Amino acid sequence: MMAEKTFSIHVNDRACKRCGICIAFCPKKVFSSENGKPVVTNLEACIKCKLCELRCPDYAIVVGGEENE
Repeated sequence: MMAEKTFSIHVNDRACKRCGICIAFCPKKVFSSENGKPVVTNLEACIKCKLCELRCPDYAIVVGGEENE
């Protein structure tokens, strides 16, 4: 049985300037764009590489929580 992912990706709407860098750098296509805003639409595919968090120039994305590994 596969363990459920117990983490989340939070996009701070106030800090996000809708540059699209998170969408472009995500290797698993976890984000999609809704009116220019990044939205997490495929959390199951996330591998927690945190490229979205690391590349965000506005520190608007937080990949939080961890699985018990």
